[in-house]
Amino acid sequence: MVALAIAVIMAVLDATRTVAASQLVMTPVATSWLAVSPETLSTVQEFVRAKIHPLVWDPVITGILNQPGFIVFGVLAFLLYAVGRKPPRRIGRFIAES
Repeated sequence: MVALAIAVIMAVLDATRTVAASQLVMTPVATSWLAVSPETLSTVQEFVRAKIHPLVWDPVITGILNQPGFIVFGVLAFLLYAVGRKPPRRIGRFIAES
């Protein structure tokens, strides 16, 4: 729910900037993150490079950070929904009813 709310907020901000600039504006996640909390971005970068692997940061995470924020958080919201969704209960064919 939080990821979806962030995606909507970022989409509204980009839509407002697009109307104001009279051209398409899509703010990357890195730009938004730097505006909100630059210290945490550098902390996460150091952590990933030291604890996981430097190649994970450079091609993978920087690629994600360069994508528009509303798309990244929209995809994240969808993935979290898909993981947390309960499958429908199957009633019928193979259940013995008494």
